[in-house]
Amino acid sequence: MTAIGRFAERLAPLPPATSRRVHVERGLKIPMDDGATLVADHWAPRDTGGRSLSEVPVVVVRTAYGRGGPLGWLYGPVLAERGLQVLMVSTRGTFGSDGEFLAMRNERADGLATLRWLADQSWSSGRVILAGSSYFGYTQWAIADAAPPEVKAMVPHITSSRLALGLTRPGRVDLETITNFSWNTAPQSRNGSPRPAAQEQRGYLLRSMVGADQRHIANAMNTLPITDVDQAMLGRTSQFFQQIVNHDQNSTYWKDLDRSGTVPDVTVPVSSVTGWHDIFLADQLRDFTALVDAGREPRLTVGPWWHADPRGMGASVTEVAEWASAVATGQEPPHQAPVRLYVMGADEWRDFEAWPPAGYEPQRLHLRTDGTLTATAGSAEPPSTFTYDPGDPTPSLGGAKLTPAGAGPVDNRKLEERPDVLTFTGAPLTDDLEVIGEVTADIWVRADRPSVDVFVRLCDVDPNGKSLNVCDDLVHLDVGDDTICATVRLSPTAYRFKKGHQLRVQVSAGAFPRFARNLGGGEPVESATALHKTNFEVFHDEAHPSAVGIPAR
Repeated sequence: MTAIGRFAERLAPLPPATSRRVHVERGLKIPMDDGATLVADHWAPRDTGGRSLSEVPVVVVRTAYGRGGPLGWLYGPVLAERGLQVLMVSTRGTFGSDGEFLAMRNERADGLATLRWLADQSWSSGRVILAGSSYFGYTQWAIADAAPPEVKAMVPHITSSRLALGLTRPGRVDLETITNFSWNTAPQSRNGSPRPAAQEQRGYLLRSMVGADQRHIANAMNTLPITDVDQAMLGRTSQFFQQIVNHDQNSTYWKDLDRSGTVPDVTVPVSSVTGWHDIFLADQLRDFTALVDAGREPRLTVGPWWHADPRGMGASVTEVAEWASAVATGQEPPHQAPVRLYVMGADEWRDFEAWPPAGYEPQRLHLRTDGTLTATAGSAEPPSTFTYDPGDPTPSLGGAKLTPAGAGPVDNRKLEERPDVLTFTGAPLTDDLEVIGEVTADIWVRADRPSVDVFVRLCDVDPNGKSLNVCDDLVHLDVGDDTICATVRLSPTAYRFKKGHQLRVQVSAGAFPRFARNLGGGEPVESATALHKTNFEVFHDEAHPSAVGIPAR
């Protein structure tokens, strides 16, 4: 395991290994309540510092991506090399485990059954840590409120307690994320049956992560209606893809799968790790706030990372090896403030007592007809106009993505040259301006089609004109003939705009393929096929003061 451990350490900085000698027992069979059997691997350190193995905490990771590959290495041998036991479990319907993979649907019952089985093992210490990223993180939240006393800590990373529901807002489809997830989970089964563990196709997920399959996926995302995207990509139906495009978050389909209502009931100590450019950031911060409001004392770390960024992966595993391990064994963990944030622009870590931190006052930046961004609103200014064409959709660029290719902050100048992107730019700053917290926008629009989307992005423009995206989001509107206010909650951020830089706000009607195109006809987004150009007006007058709100000092 030395080579694997060293590879992982180069990929994601980690605390030093306590031993390179580890043992693995593969193919353990875990019975579920309905008679199905899940398959797991058990990793353990050979050198335990004089302790018996039954005294060493067990990290439980339940994954839909297989027990091998880069993710398996990080959570298996790497944690074992740092003195912990690890139980890597393939979730139902994946890589040798019985049944059908139905995303999110079986994780509560199967997770609790796994913990009961673990308690009966001779090597079980009675000190359990729940860990994992993204879908693995949801498997933690699925059982956290009902966890037995043996569960001492949990480290959810780039995830949320409602996972896919954050991608299912009415009238909107997070197309790029759900398409890539469907592609990434495609090798779990073969001909409707789970693939054996020996056929995990470890290179499949890695190729997708580094972008080798992105051209094929991109071509599939152009398919209309979008309910046929999975067929174009996989040659078959994806259960996950169909459940997302056909059931928004208000559907009864999601009953009992949304665990956000149970977060206040979780008493297990929680340390959340995420990134400013993660797809689940806003929901993960809401989970943190729900714990605080319930009187818990969770920890929060937010870095300058995107989904599956190796730096964030390393931070998560470090939190398991240092904080969770100490908590599980009754020791004092390394000191850290409740909230640790990386302030982008300043490129520094900062400690705070709460999220959002105190001391950042709301400021409103008003969009003006002349393309400026000012502290004062206009009075009788004419609207700005643009035309959105779903046949040549406004492209997505950077920001929050499931895959690392092109994620995070990128130069937006090419995008801002397009006629379907409005920009509003402030004067050069005379002092540094630090923005930490929730960013919002109220954009007053009128359109000549019944159904529209509004995308808003905040950027940092340096003295050379380079425009880097900071945070953004998109909302769907049914507008009719009225002038309507699009209220957009941009992703939270921590960013220092330096002296001499300028704040810029983009307004457009889409970001494809990150979000599915709004075709403008008013038909349901999942079944629409007819393309309609949409003419937009964005208002700036006294009665319709379009503005962005930032918490700043």
